[in-house]
Amino acid sequence: MARSSAPKSPKPVQKSSEQPSLTQESFENELKELAAKAQEETWTKWVLQQAWILIQSAVLLTLAAAYSNVSLLTLSPVYGSIPSSIWHSKGVMTACFLGWSGNLFVRRQLPVKPVKMLPLIAAYIPVMQFSLFRISGFMGALYGPIIIESLTFLPLLLLSVSCTATILDDLELNPGRVQWLSDAMPGICSYAFYRTMEYFTSHWTLRVIGRDLLHSRLGLQCQLAALYSIFAPSKLLLYALPALLHTSIFNYHVPYSYTTSALNSTLSQSGWSLIDRAESLTGYISVFESDKQGFRVLRCDHSLLGGQWLAARATHGLPEPIYGVFVMLEAVRLMEVPERVPDSEATALVIGLGIGTTPAALMAHGIKTTIVEIDPVVHEYATKYFALPPDHTAVIADAVSYADAVARSGEQYDYVVHDVFTGGAEPVELFTVEFIQDLRSILKPSGVIAINYAGDLLLPSARIIVQTIRTVFPTCRVFRESEPSPESIAEDGRDFTNMVIFCTSAADMVTFRSPEDADVLHSGARQMFLMPQHEVDERVFTEVKADGGILSRNDTERFRNWQQKSALGHWAVMRTVLPDMVWENW
Repeated sequence: MARSSAPKSPKPVQKSSEQPSLTQESFENELKELAAKAQEETWTKWVLQQAWILIQSAVLLTLAAAYSNVSLLTLSPVYGSIPSSIWHSKGVMTACFLGWSGNLFVRRQLPVKPVKMLPLIAAYIPVMQFSLFRISGFMGALYGPIIIESLTFLPLLLLSVSCTATILDDLELNPGRVQWLSDAMPGICSYAFYRTMEYFTSHWTLRVIGRDLLHSRLGLQCQLAALYSIFAPSKLLLYALPALLHTSIFNYHVPYSYTTSALNSTLSQSGWSLIDRAESLTGYISVFESDKQGFRVLRCDHSLLGGQWLAARATHGLPEPIYGVFVMLEAVRLMEVPERVPDSEATALVIGLGIGTTPAALMAHGIKTTIVEIDPVVHEYATKYFALPPDHTAVIADAVSYADAVARSGEQYDYVVHDVFTGGAEPVELFTVEFIQDLRSILKPSGVIAINYAGDLLLPSARIIVQTIRTVFPTCRVFRESEPSPESIAEDGRDFTNMVIFCTSAADMVTFRSPEDADVLHSGARQMFLMPQHEVDERVFTEVKADGGILSRNDTERFRNWQQKSALGHWAVMRTVLPDMVWENW
């Protein structure tokens, strides 16, 4: 039998001296640690929530700001960059105000969340523009751009701002003592952020425009529509498919082979054909031909940079130009100076290329010519389609910076030709007294200069620019392209013309020698237009008015209103030179 053993009593557990005792103090410390940890987690979550709200708002405002610049780009071929921008800023301010103040109304009226509508609006903007451009002549250059933007971009901006206001409603602010400041601050900061992004995206757009199909005007619109779709995905995106199909198949403004062929089919019905096109930093550049009239032109946005007759050619293989003013610029060679320089030893600086009519003639005379042109596509097309001779020095750069650098270097020329035009008006930066002084430094003591100015002689800007030039070159004469028509001036209220200002510091007065056979290069156009004929009355430029005096580099803003009026007049003139359908189907 097994022997049973008595149960052993358990040994007492010794309390470790290291184990914390459950005292009131330790319990309070543990509660404090838990409270601190909970507070830290709550603070992190709050910061992340506020950051996400701000990120969503920033994305919406950045997309809208980028579309603002793209909207102006798509309007510029039909209206020109200056008319397109006249009402743009006021439209933006109005849309921002209505979107912010009426966000509650917008949310209640729309059957779906407003943010879900943004991709649809962005997708249909190219379709709407394509249709509205066809009546651009009816709407006119003053109100046409704002009408089109009111039906395309501005609703997108209004809804974007409304959605931003809704998102920022969840932003937690500490009102403090100034309640109204807290209520107004999100709106003020949002508008400031939008304007800042509008500025930065405009510079980015100019750097990338024309690189490839995605960075064309329509390509950028499609990219922005895609980004809106990523931001607000929904089943409603299926309704955007018709717009995408129209843009990719029927929209002539998309620069690829199929749409170009379709565009030429439409243009051929009116006797026109598109030779080539590209989008560049100065605008939409294209080469058109009139099959009926037999000439070719180079277009930049809603301006013509020059043209040539297809059949007629002068000696040296130079095509005949269709505009006499570019031939008149060549009269810079005919200006009388005490010491005439032989063409074989002369040098010339041409600022602004166009199709290259003037520099090509200078090179034909054996003059060593340097051409400064800011747009590489303009230089490419002038060489490829308008027979610009290759024996010249091409400088693709901003003329202001280049002239300053040359003036500092001490390099000088016998002839300077200043021929620039942009946006439907004069680029005032290239007519300031500082820039003209740089050109004076570039000229040799016996040198001469010809400056082409295109504008409305009834506006103060023409008088101010001529007076600015005469501040640097006191000896000048001004000639216009053709005689003024009092009837047209009275009817239209404008006197828009090309004129050439001939100046020199080497003589007491500007005179021209009679052209010889070698001067006209056996060219019919040069026989007719080389010798300046229609001199502008001095009294047009000597009348003193309170208009601010000569133009300086830090005082160009006062020209804005005059530029706008001049650009509107230029738009009307261009619509008489080429038919509406050529401008609209760019």
